[in-house]
Amino acid sequence: MQRAFYAIEAMRGPWSVRELQRQIDTNYYARSGWSKMPELLSKKINGTAERPTFEQDVKSPYYFEFLGLSSKDAIDENDLEAAIVSHLKAFIMELGMGFCLEEEQKRLLIDDRYYKADLVFYHRILKCHCIVELKAHRLDYADVAQLNMYIEYYRKHYMQPDDNPPVGLLLCTEYGQEMVEYLTPFTDPQLFVARYELQLPSKEKIRKFLMQENGNTKR
Repeated sequence: MQRAFYAIEAMRGPWSVRELQRQIDTNYYARSGWSKMPELLSKKINGTAERPTFEQDVKSPYYFEFLGLSSKDAIDENDLEAAIVSHLKAFIMELGMGFCLEEEQKRLLIDDRYYKADLVFYHRILKCHCIVELKAHRLDYADVAQLNMYIEYYRKHYMQPDDNPPVGLLLCTEYGQEMVEYLTPFTDPQLFVARYELQLPSKEKIRKFLMQENGNTKR
């Protein structure tokens, strides 16, 4: 019952993940039951609630262990794309709430040449298109330029008057912080780069990460 209540309220808000957690922590479900006018409480909360943003939805790394590719000797971009398409439900759940698949391998005519965007979603909460590009290699500046072009194309040809600007999510196996820093001034602020892994890290890797994070927190 509580889970359904919070799910409905989060969509109605709409709330960010942090806002949802805050309302759970402050027992909004119970407070609503105790209130003589729960609709007034709802209006008050949603008036000050933190709204979701794409920046909050993006995480790094994404773990695609459900693809079943880890046993292969060599994985190219076609392998990755085919595996994700065949596991779209799990992939969309990994991206988060609100993503609705619109098209895969979307053809875009630019000048006299066709380009293909790997996956195009519409985010029903943020009211914007999301173009996802999958790269089975370390980030290259050409990948960023390509996705930047797709974002501008969608802004010009598909963005509706009540839409928010389109966003791009570039998923790659690795990226260098220095390259990302140098490219940032020349890329659309709605373009996000994230890393993915095909399997969860080992227990030892997780342990080292947690020890490092705890050390940084203490300092």
